[in-house]
Amino acid sequence: MSGTAEQLTALVIDDEPLARRGLRLRLDQLGGVEVIAECANGREAREKILELQPDVIFVDIQMPGVSGLQLVQQIPPAQLPQVVFVTAYDQYAVEAFEVNAVDYVLKPIEEQRLAVALSRVREKLASADIASQREQLLEAVADLTKESPEALEQKLVAGTLQGEWSGSAYPDKIAIKDSGKITLVPAREIDWIDAAGDYMCVHANGQTHVMRITMKELEQQLDPKLFQRIHRSTIVNLSRVREICAHINGEYHLVLNNGERLKMSRSYKNKVQHFL
Repeated sequence: MSGTAEQLTALVIDDEPLARRGLRLRLDQLGGVEVIAECANGREAREKILELQPDVIFVDIQMPGVSGLQLVQQIPPAQLPQVVFVTAYDQYAVEAFEVNAVDYVLKPIEEQRLAVALSRVREKLASADIASQREQLLEAVADLTKESPEALEQKLVAGTLQGEWSGSAYPDKIAIKDSGKITLVPAREIDWIDAAGDYMCVHANGQTHVMRITMKELEQQLDPKLFQRIHRSTIVNLSRVREICAHINGEYHLVLNNGERLKMSRSYKNKVQHFL
């Protein structure tokens, strides 16, 4: 790989000729990038990557035959350039992160956004700080998916441990990031969860773990057969409920095995069926 901080060598990979031309023009306008080849399919691109060893490849994800994601997975890690996915769809953002892409740019490409991608490529080439690279990409993917970096981190860490991308619909463990440290809490050990402003308090085995994530994002990670929302700010582990106390005003209180009492609001009273 011959690029420097000033000059990068690049491959443009897209099955649409107009898309390749448009990207090449934008790269020319930004400067500092030499496009050394264009490829129209994954098979051709694989050969060119191994032959030319560019600094960065700009890859369309949806291509006939070998997709952009499959192409990247076929390249030996030691020979894989920096990867910037260029696509019209944002549903592949997390998968792009998993194959260690440096950025993910949506079509139609904006010159300013492309400049940001190039800046990230240069930073990654110059940096040996893997943790920093991971954080940068988490932020880039979070911008696209509208999920918090913490929610994505949780998906990724849990996904490597029998998570939702290895066949199971819900991760067995919840990844809670705090001060650069990640604590893995088995989902079944969670008693209940409540909201505190922009944070979630996860109560498990007598301990409270705090994570910056929305209630909706966290709820999507929990198996509804085991966890149910009983209040706009409370999720409970059904297996931890010992008693249900009904009130005249139509509200319920749930008593957990550890003696904790949780209010169930009237708008969630249909959830009672899960306990019967």
